[in-house]
Amino acid sequence: MANVVHLWPTLRRLLGYSSPWRKPMMKAVLMLWIAAGAEVLGPVLISYFIDNMVAQRRMPVGLVVGIFSAFVLLQALAALLHYGQSLLFNQVAVGVVQRLRSDVMDAALRQPLSTFDRQPVGQIISRVTNDTEVIRDLYVTVVATVLRSAALIGAMLIAMFSLDWRMAFIALTIFPLVLTVMLIYQRYSTPIARRVRSYLADINNGFNEVINGMSVIQQFRQQARFGERMGEASRSHYLARMQTLRLDGFLLRPLLSLFSAFILCGLMLLFGFSHAGSVEVGVLYAFISYLGRLNEPLIELTTQQSMLQQAVVAGERIFELIDAPRQNYGGDDRPMLSGEIAIHDLSFAYRAGHQVLQHINLSVASRSFVALVGHTGSGKSTLASLMMGYYALQQGAILLSGRPLADYSHRALRQGIAMVQQDPVVMADSFYANVALGRTLSEEQVWQALESVQLAELARAMSEGLHTPLGEQGNNLSVGQKQLLALARVLVEPPQILILDEATANIDSGTEQAIQQALRAVREKTTLVVIAHRLSTIVEADAIMVLHHGQAVEQGRHEELLARRGRYWQMYQLQQASDALSANAIANI
Repeated sequence: MANVVHLWPTLRRLLGYSSPWRKPMMKAVLMLWIAAGAEVLGPVLISYFIDNMVAQRRMPVGLVVGIFSAFVLLQALAALLHYGQSLLFNQVAVGVVQRLRSDVMDAALRQPLSTFDRQPVGQIISRVTNDTEVIRDLYVTVVATVLRSAALIGAMLIAMFSLDWRMAFIALTIFPLVLTVMLIYQRYSTPIARRVRSYLADINNGFNEVINGMSVIQQFRQQARFGERMGEASRSHYLARMQTLRLDGFLLRPLLSLFSAFILCGLMLLFGFSHAGSVEVGVLYAFISYLGRLNEPLIELTTQQSMLQQAVVAGERIFELIDAPRQNYGGDDRPMLSGEIAIHDLSFAYRAGHQVLQHINLSVASRSFVALVGHTGSGKSTLASLMMGYYALQQGAILLSGRPLADYSHRALRQGIAMVQQDPVVMADSFYANVALGRTLSEEQVWQALESVQLAELARAMSEGLHTPLGEQGNNLSVGQKQLLALARVLVEPPQILILDEATANIDSGTEQAIQQALRAVREKTTLVVIAHRLSTIVEADAIMVLHHGQAVEQGRHEELLARRGRYWQMYQLQQASDALSANAIANI
């Protein structure tokens, strides 16, 4: 019983999703009861035919034709009503799945970025796709079967007690036996169902990794190893499913059929030891018919437990994501009035005891140009992510336009600060859709943004211009062109603060100069924060912060830092030497 109590909150919440379709559900239930009544009346008619015509050896043609016509019409009516209720339950199920998927996707889109650091993407995809499909089966199969079985069992019990109460009580003994089997089945099947859903999510996650990393897997000839890994996940899923099938095979149909056989023996004994005429042959036939029909809905009810367990487990996984803490934003909806940035004693760690940033202090005037430099792992991108509000602050404060970052609403923060990342996301859509990203923009605005980043000529050369599909993940574009496209998204509506995370790392020198000119024009109304490895791109910065192992070891302008001959000077000298070697190598080719 404890399992039932534990599963009920999730099941009740899942069933609550059908509330907008209450009328179709009620209509389907009414159809089920009428269909059950039609099915149950059939054996009653045959019982009357046996006792009042066959036993008495009289066959009025009109009455016989009427009985058989009524029997056929009742069966046809039952079949028609079952078809109608099946359509209604499918209608409800599709609506519920659409609503659930919308809620799950909304929850996934509002998750903190730290969630995606900890959880593979395939796991989330599995919750949106596979788990919601199991919920559809809950309505189409489980709910429909339970209601249909309940209606049929109720109608048959009424008919049996009206025919012979002694035989009806014998038939009732099957219910406590079935209830015992259901409780035992539930106890053992629940953990197996959870493992099945978990293994299926692992399979989806594995496919996601393999497909996204196909080029790397083939390059390093790791097809066999990844194939073995996917095979292990599939075998684990197969073994868990086989456990479910073995449990079904033992506890369900064979055991319930044995119970029915015992009940049938009891009915035959009652008939054999009863006084002549107290139990008629037609009544015995009706009970045998009902017992056969009673066995089926009981078996169906018990077999649906497996699907019910899977649906509840899928619901738990879905609601775990829906109920997870979402990205927190403030309530201040006022827009940023300037690009001023102030960082006070900022420290941050992704994991306890592993500080990524330590006591960072930075002051940036509005419409200035500040650069963050340092070796890989020094904390530059983490600092940029904290300024974007992607992670909650743990120690210290960040003020944007004189207000704490945590006070800004989602709309105000995203309109006021933007970032162009080193690995931009490009949708499998057109130039226009990738620049607009759902915003209401004219084609002229998009063309201007593409002109500023030197992509307009490429767009014009394509078959459909602005509306040319760019392929999956923008595979029609080079890496550098993807970065330019990401920059165009921002420049179409320049924010107060613009962060460039190595956004010009993969473009040629000629295009880089054009981008630098576009950024100079943007600087008239935007504060630039540039994360750079190539120090030649930041010589004009108003301030440069040098990060080393999460600490700000130097701050100043380019000339000032060179004069100090510290870490920045060392980095600059190394790059100068590297550039000279590269130039000599090219010249000697």
